[in-house]
Amino acid sequence: MGRPSLAEFLLPEKLGHNERLERIAEAVDWERLGQVVAGVYASGKGRPSYPPLLLVKVLLLEQWYNLSDVQMEEALGDRLSFRRFVGLGLQDDTPDHATISRFRTELAERGLRERLFGELAAQLGEQGLLVKADFVKDAGTLLDATLVEAQVRRPSTAAGLGTKSERDPDADWTRSGRQRRSHFGYKLHVGMDLGTGLVRRAELTPAKVADRLVCGDELAVYGDRAYESKRRRAWLLTSSKTQSQGIDDCIMHRSHKNQRGLPAWQQERNAAIGPVRALVEKVFGTLKRSYGYWG
Repeated sequence: MGRPSLAEFLLPEKLGHNERLERIAEAVDWERLGQVVAGVYASGKGRPSYPPLLLVKVLLLEQWYNLSDVQMEEALGDRLSFRRFVGLGLQDDTPDHATISRFRTELAERGLRERLFGELAAQLGEQGLLVKADFVKDAGTLLDATLVEAQVRRPSTAAGLGTKSERDPDADWTRSGRQRRSHFGYKLHVGMDLGTGLVRRAELTPAKVADRLVCGDELAVYGDRAYESKRRRAWLLTSSKTQSQGIDDCIMHRSHKNQRGLPAWQQERNAAIGPVRALVEKVFGTLKRSYGYWG
């Protein structure tokens, strides 16, 4: 697949070029990513399937351009830059939405989504695009989460706030903000590298899942009050994979039951941590402004 046809040689030079996708294509070692999914669709029976790496690239395009499987099938049919990025020539068949959906499910069942993300993060580190904890003393991970509204009609709450949607059974309910407003959909958890602003880890969960996401090899973890708990603070002291003294706890404090406000030292600590932790908000701003995420 992907062999150029005579028609492609006759196209104007700049037609179908996408500078951003071309930069990504050059920066990533696709062969290594392909090895992670090499066993998917390995059966020698039946009609030959699409190369797994091609479908990985399709899923990446879906995320970057906020496309559904049906929209992705249509885009591959009429966007030359997308076809070039995934490795389809003009003469090649296009994977349909059912194929894309099955592949995504296969990755989830085999636990390969996390391995793909881990491999990509490793490549960024090797290229010096991630700040390494062994030579930057204040390197850390900024944690935060944002709510993402489900793209289906909210189910009726007549039977209770936990009512599910038949069209999107993974979406769930939660309450957020001081007004405790109800939200139906998902929660995007992000761990951002303090030194570079690159996202080291991300996870999309039903909205009711508590805030989380620590990489384990950072020198420090910065988080707002939602991450505060005795168990998490104790875990940070002993969880580091690279340091005997654990991970520096830079999580903000919050008032607990029967507590009248915070002592002065905790207020001062929160004031110092807040501006650093807030840098992760840029990630959510970009996702919602440029990639169609909304909550």
